[in-house]
Amino acid sequence: MNPNRKIARAFGLLLIAGLVFGIFSSVPALEYPDYLIKLASIRTQVLIAVFCQFAMATVYACIAVLLFPIIKQYSEVMALGYFGFRIIGAMFLFIGIVSLLLLLSLSESFLAAGQPDSSHFQTTGQLLRQGRDWMNHVAMILPWSMGGLLLYFSFIKMKIVPFWLSVWGLMGSVLTLVATLLLLFDLVKIITPIYFIMNAPTALFELVLAVFLIIKGFKPIVVDTK
Repeated sequence: MNPNRKIARAFGLLLIAGLVFGIFSSVPALEYPDYLIKLASIRTQVLIAVFCQFAMATVYACIAVLLFPIIKQYSEVMALGYFGFRIIGAMFLFIGIVSLLLLLSLSESFLAAGQPDSSHFQTTGQLLRQGRDWMNHVAMILPWSMGGLLLYFSFIKMKIVPFWLSVWGLMGSVLTLVATLLLLFDLVKIITPIYFIMNAPTALFELVLAVFLIIKGFKPIVVDTK
C-alpha cells in the first residue's frame, strides 16, 4: 500500500477518534448551579471524561506528528508552524485535565464538610470552571485553528484532497478562530447557539474529511509553488 494512503487512513481514523473522545470528555453537570454537589455523585462519569480528554489530547498530538512529513514535502517552514501550533493545542488539553480533577476533589471536600455556606468553595469552584473553559475553548482552540489554516492551505497547494474540501477546512478554521476570539473578549458564551453555529462547520468538515480519507486516501502529491 502507498505510504501516503496509510497515513491518510490513519489520519481519518484519528479524526473520528478525536471527535468521539471530545464528545465523551464533556461534563454537563458543570453547567448546573449545584455542580459542587453533583460532581462527587458522578465520580465515575467525571473520571471517564478525564480519560477521554487525555485520549483526545493524545490523538491530537499523534495527528500533528503524522502529518508533519506530508506537509514538509510542500514547505518545511509550514510543516514546523503547523506542528508547533498543533502540539501547543494538545498540550493545553493535557493541562485542562488537571482542573477537572481539582473540581472533582473540591466537590468531594464540599460534601465532606457538610455543604457549608462559606463562599470559599463556590469561589474556588468558579475559578476552576473558568480556568477549564479557557484551557479547552481558548488556549487549546486558538493554536489548533492556526495550525488548521496552515494545514489546509498546504493541502490546496499540494492538491492531495479535493479543492472544495481544503477550502471548507480553511473557512471552518477561520470561523472557529473568530468564535474563539469572540469568546476571549467575552462577546459570546460557550453554551449559546451562535457559538455552536460558528464551530459546527469545522466539526462537520472533520467528519467528512475523515470518511473521505478512509475511503479514498490522499491523491498523489503535486506541489504548487505559485
